[in-house]
Amino acid sequence: MTLSTAPARLDTPEALALHLEGLAARDERLAVAIARAGEVSLRNSPRGFEGMARIICGQQLSVASARAIWGRVEALGATSPRSYLGFDEPTLRATGLSRGKYETIRGVALACTEGGLDFEVIDRMEPLEAIETLIRLKGIGPWTAEIYLLFCAGHPDIFPAGDLALQKAVEHAFALPARPAIKELIALAAPWTPHRGAAALMFWRYFSAMKNSDAWDAL
Repeated sequence: MTLSTAPARLDTPEALALHLEGLAARDERLAVAIARAGEVSLRNSPRGFEGMARIICGQQLSVASARAIWGRVEALGATSPRSYLGFDEPTLRATGLSRGKYETIRGVALACTEGGLDFEVIDRMEPLEAIETLIRLKGIGPWTAEIYLLFCAGHPDIFPAGDLALQKAVEHAFALPARPAIKELIALAAPWTPHRGAAALMFWRYFSAMKNSDAWDAL
């Protein structure tokens, strides 16, 4: 196992500002995108099981729906591995969790209690190793692992290239002929290291800003 030696975690506004400065210095197109995006904010979520469970809960749902379901999970008190495993499937499914999401979260809970999954160790790993470790869990794909590392662990050099909004934002900001495929976006973002986490946050904000303005014509 290799522990991460990357720059400051994305867990304070000051750290985010430094990473954005580093991005702007790397590419004039990034500097322009940062200016057009407006204020970029952190997206901090709890670390460990709770943070991962919230991400799984919110997959392919609107923000409002995800919050409503997770609120019911919280009301049960099922936010730790052992407490989650203390409820039966019908009770947890009644919160609005699909069967797939119920089973994925249950698998994470079992890995924490029986399989040796230690999120404190995961949070300190180099990103590729952390992602490889997490995707061994049934139902956890690269996007879910990357979102966990970025939002929960505050890893500074994560760029979820499979995210559709990021693909559209980069296409628009860089005036690309087409929306980049995952491999293309990974290659495009590689020179932004070690600031790729801030780039993801910025491009999500850029996507929102442009989508709600007359400047957006790529949707």
